[in-house]
Amino acid sequence: MSRTRVILRSGKDQSLHRYHPWVFSGAIKKIDGPVAEGDLVDVYDNKGHFLATGHYQPGSIAVRILAFEPVDPDETFWRRRLEEAYLLRERLGLTDSDETTVYRLVFGEGDRLPGLIIDHYGGALVMQFHSVGMYLLRDTFAALLQELYDGRLTTIYDKSEGTLPHKAPVTPRNGWLLGKEKGAEVTEHGHRFLVNWVEGQKTGFFVDQRENRQVVGSFAGGRQVLNLFGYTGGFSVYALAGGATLVHTVDSSVQAVKMSRTNVELNFGKKAPHKGIVADAFEWLDRAETEYDMIILDPPAFAKHHNVLHNALQGYKRLNEKAFRKIRSGGILATFSCSQVVSREQFRQSVFVAAANTGRHVRILQQLTQPADHPISLFHPEGEYLKGLIMRVD
Repeated sequence: MSRTRVILRSGKDQSLHRYHPWVFSGAIKKIDGPVAEGDLVDVYDNKGHFLATGHYQPGSIAVRILAFEPVDPDETFWRRRLEEAYLLRERLGLTDSDETTVYRLVFGEGDRLPGLIIDHYGGALVMQFHSVGMYLLRDTFAALLQELYDGRLTTIYDKSEGTLPHKAPVTPRNGWLLGKEKGAEVTEHGHRFLVNWVEGQKTGFFVDQRENRQVVGSFAGGRQVLNLFGYTGGFSVYALAGGATLVHTVDSSVQAVKMSRTNVELNFGKKAPHKGIVADAFEWLDRAETEYDMIILDPPAFAKHHNVLHNALQGYKRLNEKAFRKIRSGGILATFSCSQVVSREQFRQSVFVAAANTGRHVRILQQLTQPADHPISLFHPEGEYLKGLIMRVD
């Protein structure tokens, strides 16, 4: 099959020789033929040597690479990639577990399916497409996923309305490709959670914090805990399970706080020492009267693009400084960044400056990252987006 060729500038092919899955627009010398967003293109160096095949899109990332060898991606190609992703989760013990029915099935470049995210919630799959090329294949993926799960799926929900580039030549609408369920009760390490993928953030639940919630909860015994940006109470449930004497879940969303109360009641009943609070996290740190000896900071991404990186680092510094000033001596601070453009070193530096400004004695007890069902391609370090620190503050 003849495809439009993307020709790179001299010397701009090195990243593809190192198997990086993106071609940036600045590396392109010319496009040899007509091309529309979502089209398959072949990438060549300036001397005419084939490099890769991928989906084209206008913008900074111009081509998302699907393969570094000549391929014609057909149904067999996509089936194989989905099977590889499923097999990894199977070997992790996630696909047939009653204790944990929540996991990420596909993590974009980490599973050689750039532009595609799929999360599993107890027999339901929620898909998000981040490129037009992948979005145009949604019906193919829905059919292959039903085949892969062999009758075990009740729902497939496409939640791509807010994830495709805003100038994309398609008009996505969130909707069902199988079934009609809006949410479900799931289990995570034996804890129960209600997930609403229609109204909730992302795909409905922050799957990437699954293992970190368990680690953080193990430090909560006997402590009064503040869970900031608490969303639907994931960290709060684990803190209570770990023996916390009091937990406050703070979020600016009324719906999220309501769900946090429901999730706590699901696991511990109505008399649990928990309170859901609708408030701005920064303002709550300024005015809260409770003396917390454990604070959890899990904010949304402060930076999604490099042009706001400085402001993001200042935001992390300011937030952590407030927490350092508020926490009791001997307290535990668990702090996270999910900003892809903020490196592990930059995040740690912003936390260091915050600690130095307060004069507190701070020791790192544990460094955290994303779980194994969010695999990071060795050739795509940008896939490592989640960073966390658990610290003792004296």
